[in-house]
Amino acid sequence: MGARVIAIANQKGGVGKTTTALNLGAALIRLSRRVLVMDLDPHANASVHLSYFPETLEATAYDLFQSETADAALWARILKPGDGTHFDFVPGHIRLSELEVDLRDRKNKGLILSEALNVVRERYDYVLVDCPPHVGVLLVNAMVASNLVLIPIQTDFLALYGIRLLFDTMRLLNRVLPAPVKFMALATMFDQRTAACRRILRIMRDKLGDRVLDTVVHFDTKFRESSAGGKVIFEVDPKTRGAIEYMQLAKELERNENA
Repeated sequence: MGARVIAIANQKGGVGKTTTALNLGAALIRLSRRVLVMDLDPHANASVHLSYFPETLEATAYDLFQSETADAALWARILKPGDGTHFDFVPGHIRLSELEVDLRDRKNKGLILSEALNVVRERYDYVLVDCPPHVGVLLVNAMVASNLVLIPIQTDFLALYGIRLLFDTMRLLNRVLPAPVKFMALATMFDQRTAACRRILRIMRDKLGDRVLDTVVHFDTKFRESSAGGKVIFEVDPKTRGAIEYMQLAKELERNENA
C-alpha cells in the first residue's frame, strides 16, 4: 500500500498552503508517522522557510521531473533526511517554472511524480506535496499522484471565489482518471471576531458540506514568528492555538482515512 499522498493546493497564494504543508507534516511526525514533505512550488517558500536555499543545492525536485527515471540514486541526491523529530524533505527550485516548456513533448508527463514516488512509497506513511498556485504540469502531477487534495481556504470572499478554478481542474482530471480526485477543504486564517470570517465559513459549509474539515485554523501570530525563525509552530510554542489546531487536523485526517 505505502504512503498516503496528500496534495496541498489552492490557486490563490497567501491562503496558508505552505504553512499547512509544514505544520501538518510536523504534527504527523509527533503522532509517530513517517513523513515526507515535497516543495513543488517554484517560489520555494517551504524550502526557504526550512533554510534550504535552492541556489546552494546540488539537486532539487526539479531534477526529479527532468530525469527519465527517478531511481534510488536520484532520490538520495534530492532528499533531505529528517532526524526522527523532523520530516524528510525535498526542496523546490525556481526552475520548476520552466517545466511547462521542458516537458511539452514528454509522454505521460502527468504521471512523472506518481511513478517517481513508487521508489520511496514504502518508506513513508504520508507524503505531503506543497503545490504551485497555478494550474499546470506540476499541479496535475500532484493531483494524479494523490489520495487526497487538501485545499486550504482563507476565510475571505476572494479566496472562496478563487477555488472555482481548482474545482474546474479536478473536474477535467476526473474525466480521464480511473478514480475521481478526492478533496477536502480546510478553513484557514479564521478570525472569530469578524462577521465576514464567520459568514464565509458558513458559506463554505453550506456549499461543500462534509467536504469541509471540522478543524478550523485560526489566525495565530505564532505562525509568523515560526516562519521568521525557520521553524514549525510546534518548535515555537506547542501549546499555542495554531499548533493545537494542526494536531487536530492530523488526527482528523487519520480518522477519515480509517473511517
